[in-house]
Amino acid sequence: MSFDPMGVAVDWLDAYRAGDIEAILDMYADDAVVHCGCGCVKTITGREALRAYWVDRLREYPASTLDDLNPWHDGTILSYVTSAGVMSALFAFDAAGRIKELDCSPPHH
Repeated sequence: MSFDPMGVAVDWLDAYRAGDIEAILDMYADDAVVHCGCGCVKTITGREALRAYWVDRLREYPASTLDDLNPWHDGTILSYVTSAGVMSALFAFDAAGRIKELDCSPPHH
């Protein structure tokens, strides 16, 4: 693995916190899939759908602080605080270190 999965997840959160939609989108692989369990469950694929998803996320659920960060198999699990409370994001990466799959939802206790 030629990249740091936990570092990429932190960079993602930094871009999210900064509201930098272009930086966020550039972190995703072309065939990335996002499974969002926040509110109504949805699956997002394709760059334009990801852009529309992020425009909404940045407006409705801005991120603030990092809550927790841990390795998970070949990826990372990151918890962060938004206006809706703590969210959990599970990242899987391609060989180049781009996000190939992201599952986000409120944490399961």
